[in-house]
Amino acid sequence: MDGDQAELLRRIAAGDRGAFQDLYRALERPVFRFIRARLNDPFECHDILHDVFMEIWRHAGRYEGRSKVQTWVMGIAYRKVIDALRRQGRVELPGEDMPETADDAPAGEACLAAGQEAAHVRFCLDQLSGDHRTAVTLAFWEDLSYGEIAEVAGVPEGTVKTRIFHAKKLLLRCLAGRIGGTP
Repeated sequence: MDGDQAELLRRIAAGDRGAFQDLYRALERPVFRFIRARLNDPFECHDILHDVFMEIWRHAGRYEGRSKVQTWVMGIAYRKVIDALRRQGRVELPGEDMPETADDAPAGEACLAAGQEAAHVRFCLDQLSGDHRTAVTLAFWEDLSYGEIAEVAGVPEGTVKTRIFHAKKLLLRCLAGRIGGTP
């Protein structure tokens, strides 16, 4: 499938509008979910989604094939979200107060399975810092590898592992406190 998307990017670079529509249909939802996980304004999310795809249209020829197409597109979306947060004065500074440790925990599904209802999970996700929320969203909803997330976020892979490790702990703590409670 990624080969198909790479071919779509090649055709988009040549000005093929049909290829652009196909790529948009394939990636619109995951890109929007990713943007929405960082921002809480649906109108702004749609504006950024539009900006992402306009950049793809203008710069499809820059795709070098060193990563999956979805990773490349999520990187564009990530930069657009960071720009929007900077304009609003809401950017969190990189570097967390938590020590760097590898994620040696079992599968991430166990972390999210602790929530009995989607509303609880959403509430707990909203409590995470933007960097933690981005890492979790890309890992568990977009199924990107740690290396791909590192490429999207522009940070070392170890930082991604640390963010996911701590995000899972924070999610488990939040979900444990909310099970049986009210949202």
